[in-house]
Amino acid sequence: MKPYGSDTEGEEQETPLLRRGNKDKVQRAPACCSSRYTLALLSFYGFFVVYSLRVNLSVAMVGMLNNTHQASTNHSGSVCPAAGSPAERKYNSTAHVYNWDSETQGWILGSFFYGYILTQIPGGYLAGRFGPKWLMGFGILGTVVFTLLTPVAADLGACYLIAVRVLEGIGEGVTFPAMYTMWAAWAPPLERSRLLTVTYIGAQMGTVIALPLSGEICFYLDWTYIFYIFGAFGLLWFVFWAFLAFDSPNTHPRISERERLYITRSLENELSTSAGHIPWRAIVTSSALWAIIVAHFSYNWTFYTLLTLLPTYMNNVLGFSIQQNGLLSALPYIGCAVSAIVSGQIADYLRETCLYRTVTVRKSFSIIGMIGPAVFLVAAGFTGCNYTLAVTFLTLSCAFGGVSASGFNINHLDIAPSYAGILLGITNTFATIPGMVGPVIARALTTNNTIEEWQTVFYIAASINLFGAIVYTMLGRGNVQPWAVHTAYSHGD
Repeated sequence: MKPYGSDTEGEEQETPLLRRGNKDKVQRAPACCSSRYTLALLSFYGFFVVYSLRVNLSVAMVGMLNNTHQASTNHSGSVCPAAGSPAERKYNSTAHVYNWDSETQGWILGSFFYGYILTQIPGGYLAGRFGPKWLMGFGILGTVVFTLLTPVAADLGACYLIAVRVLEGIGEGVTFPAMYTMWAAWAPPLERSRLLTVTYIGAQMGTVIALPLSGEICFYLDWTYIFYIFGAFGLLWFVFWAFLAFDSPNTHPRISERERLYITRSLENELSTSAGHIPWRAIVTSSALWAIIVAHFSYNWTFYTLLTLLPTYMNNVLGFSIQQNGLLSALPYIGCAVSAIVSGQIADYLRETCLYRTVTVRKSFSIIGMIGPAVFLVAAGFTGCNYTLAVTFLTLSCAFGGVSASGFNINHLDIAPSYAGILLGITNTFATIPGMVGPVIARALTTNNTIEEWQTVFYIAASINLFGAIVYTMLGRGNVQPWAVHTAYSHGD
């Protein structure tokens, strides 16, 4: 038998010890009213804000365009007839509309990610160096401010709107690395899937609520109020975050001693004892990290394609009105949120109770969460004008994607909890590229908005997803890597 802490059997021995519970060392603290679950709820709200500010433009774009101009330039006999008879507005909107062609729309929708990519790796480094609380807080606050300025920027011209969206992306770029850095200090290993799933579904619920609510706001008021209302939600979050969030259990003034000891002792064999040293060479050459990079990039290609262009597809191809659009565009993300919650519970149950290896759980959930979306996304392109079937397949595509929340999405914390923020920054840098180029490529391929053109978009996304699933299955790991900790113990690779 190999020594304890080695790459194979030693890793398996660590798991039963932790799961039986060493009463003298790690006594589990209750979840109800705990500080770690309070942080989970705060992070849920934070990512609700982050994604509502990110996706509201997708619906607002439908209301920002001059419909007469769009109808004359995007005519196609393959576009479905209008779905139902939408209600007519009972007032005259005073908001301006614009004559942006499909190429300009693609650049506007993708511009957010040009700023977002700039602060991923710096965000992970700064969070580890100066603490994640205020980095995340001011990052989201900056995004809120520029969201409130969006209507003014649009009136000034497309270039100004693009600039504002880039600045929003810069602010939001630090949020995921900062939050992962915070969870590295707060999430006990056997509660990671549950705690991070709460954070993750905040993003899904931001999408779920922002899309239909944006459609209603645009219908009953006008598109400018979309940015004002969601901006106000963001300001309120910052107040809660400033007073209730803390960088670590040791800096929290109101945490119970039992919970503090439970968290810190469960992590003491995983966190690096040399916080000032970052093993950059080992990080960038780690096959475990590159497996996550490829999976994250591939998954995001499909995710961002739907996130930014689903309202456009609903409107221009399936014929849904702005009011119908928001609700139906949100349905896929309801499925994603539900599957993310369920998968988080199942993943931790399999690891803690059934003693499944971490790597087995992560790979299995990643395969389901990447191949499932690919299959149903392609299927959606072949439903023609069957509105019910199209929305059903798109919903199933997103629902299967939610399973990956307990797969590669949190694998950073498995392989290097001390550097989770930096690793997330690296993987999210690559994973942001689909958001930058995806909408531009998709709109360039769908100038006539035919079903055949959109089938090509879906084929590309599905193929990239399949490739990512294969690479992660081959190279993914579930144990703490030797370069991530001086005394390397794992939790069940």
